Amino acid sequence: MNRLQEKYNEEIKSSLVKKFEYSSVMQAPRLEKVVVNIGVGDAVTNTKVLDDAVNELTLLTGQKPVITRAKKSIAGFKLREGMPIGCKVTLRGERMYDFLDKLMNIALPRVRDFQGVSPKSFDGRGNYTLGVKEQLIFPEIDYDTVNRVRGMDIVIVTTAETDLESKELLTQFGMPFRKN
Repeated sequence: MNRLQEKYNEEIKSSLVKKFEYSSVMQAPRLEKVVVNIGVGDAVTNTKVLDDAVNELTLLTGQKPVITRAKKSIAGFKLREGMPIGCKVTLRGERMYDFLDKLMNIALPRVRDFQGVSPKSFDGRGNYTLGVKEQLIFPEIDYDTVNRVRGMDIVIVTTAETDLESKELLTQFGMPFRKN
């Protein structure tokens, strides 16, 4: 079992029940999934760029990504419906905990001038979205093999009802929120 998973089962769950006064332990919010998405706008003109993004995402998550396709045609971007424009991975279970552990303890502290992640990025339903400007902060990515710096969106989906519950859950997991 992963370090974060053990921490959740042994400490976090009971402290959340105590703090929010739930009647049952099953009411305590938990992590459901983590979705990592890379948008590759250049894939319209050069499909090799998308292959690089897929390989990097596979390295980071340990799971093969799904290629996302355009839903609409946009003439200004030379984009047609159905063209590949990115890739995403949905992580659950042990892989999700492994990725989050790596994100919070290794990758985020490696960001230049890092003061913490924004505490305002909750969606109102207990989910948290985080944008990363470059994939180089992850230790698996070799700087010399990268031909293009790409950013990615990371969405952490929880079973929390409110943003307050979700923030408390992520804080106890060790998410480095910025002090306002």
